[in-house]
Amino acid sequence: MRQDLLSASAHKHISKLLSAKDESSVFRISIDAGGCNGFQYQFKVDHHVTDDDVVVEQEGVKIAIDSTSQSFLENAQIDYVEDLIGSYFKVNNPDASSSCGCGSSFSI
Repeated sequence: MRQDLLSASAHKHISKLLSAKDESSVFRISIDAGGCNGFQYQFKVDHHVTDDDVVVEQEGVKIAIDSTSQSFLENAQIDYVEDLIGSYFKVNNPDASSSCGCGSSFSI
């Protein structure tokens, strides 16, 4: 897993999200079947970490990733984008063979 899994803007936004929750909260990143390219990224604040999870900490922010999703995210970086469309998390994943314009779904 990359040491810089989160970009500076993603780290800042997730820090804000987690600061409003209790100390056991983590930011969960997972991958599910779906989206326009076969797989889609899911993001949420979670309070439960399982034995199946890999927990990565980057400058005080804890990120939980289930072991299945981890293999898809090995070389990825999560960014937080604010533009005219709105604000959203975008995954820059060099291992994806294609992705949608918003960066929320991909194929391998």
